[in-house]
Amino acid sequence: MTAMVVMNAGTFIISTDRSKLDIDVIQGSLARSYWAQGIPRETVAHSIENSLCFGVYNDGAQVGFARVVSDFATYAYIADVFILEPYRGRGLAKELMATIMAHPKLQGLRRWSLGTRDAHGLYEQFGFTRVENPSRTMMEIADPDVYLRSTSAHSRGSRS
Repeated sequence: MTAMVVMNAGTFIISTDRSKLDIDVIQGSLARSYWAQGIPRETVAHSIENSLCFGVYNDGAQVGFARVVSDFATYAYIADVFILEPYRGRGLAKELMATIMAHPKLQGLRRWSLGTRDAHGLYEQFGFTRVENPSRTMMEIADPDVYLRSTSAHSRGSRS
């Protein structure tokens, strides 16, 4: 699936074609993010293999990304959404989300979820709300430093 987005700031392509994805751009951005700090390239590549990915491109260069983890029947989780800094403020994240929400494989799902610390306004435009029933507690195992520890262990191991 490929969508062309023509905006005042230029022409952009949003595509699910994995062959277009620039793993170095994706890993570089995610490694600097608050949610995946230090994520190794191999982990990014593996996550891409197991997700429905959306790339945003300007003149063939990747400028944005998002991935969806789903069973394509009942549930979807949106992860790793970003637009590179020089391209922010042009409505690309909104176009990316609109493309995700309109994808044919993601229709009729019972539940969508995502986590954000700073983009509530974007996601609310697509119907996302805070958890409606807080008595049904969402549970998690969170290890935010996993990539930093694995990178350090890998670095120590490679010096011996």
